[in-house]
Amino acid sequence: MPLIVPGLNPASTSSDTAQQEWMTKLMGKKITDSGPSDNLSFAKQDLPKEHRIVEPGAMLTQDHNPDRLNVHLAEDGTVRHVDFK
Repeated sequence: MPLIVPGLNPASTSSDTAQQEWMTKLMGKKITDSGPSDNLSFAKQDLPKEHRIVEPGAMLTQDHNPDRLNVHLAEDGTVRHVDFK
């Protein structure tokens, strides 16, 4: 039985689930401007309306938008991380 301490082990939220789903869909793929999504790429048109592509070294605004999907790219252009901030 797992140890549950209030405030230390928060229950999974819907945003955590959504983040995990997008990680599964995008991890290791390149984002393309057109064409269908496949095993190696994901079409930008298939991303949520509110999204931001974050390239390595890019300057970001610090505004908090929990509905915006941030897609962080690695140096080679593949997705390395996603979050909702």
